[in-house]
Amino acid sequence: MTVKTIDQALILETVQEAVECIGNSRSELIPILSQVNDKLGYLPEEALEEVSKQLNVPKSRVFSVATFYNMLITKPRGKHIVQFCESAPCHVAGGRDVWKALQESLGIKSGETTLDGNFSLVTTSCLGVCGVGPVIIIDDEIFGNLEPNKIPEILDRYR
Repeated sequence: MTVKTIDQALILETVQEAVECIGNSRSELIPILSQVNDKLGYLPEEALEEVSKQLNVPKSRVFSVATFYNMLITKPRGKHIVQFCESAPCHVAGGRDVWKALQESLGIKSGETTLDGNFSLVTTSCLGVCGVGPVIIIDDEIFGNLEPNKIPEILDRYR
């Protein structure tokens, strides 16, 4: 997999900027992590350690918060994020077969990234478009009323 490495100096600078902008109170942990995540694209371990030092919060607490919220990412992701809705309405409408087709077409499971770094596959509890289920979102584009045979064609648009 092509993994984007981030320079240690950039990590330290990004954390410092977030702390200076938001504040160094423990209550600002989530906004700081969010800003660092947005700037770096994810939260490398070095960033979590630096936030821990800057806020005087145990590393375990910082890691716990970073891994709890879906909006915070602790591993590099692919160029395109494929979100699959696993809610009941999508499941009833044929989501299981679409999910199998996604995994087969990408060759990965939930939470993984393709070897070429092009796709990451994640599940979500609801995408809010139940009327057109089963549904996936690739980056910001919604694909509804899916059937398994449509998956390869949709993914080819992003290759």
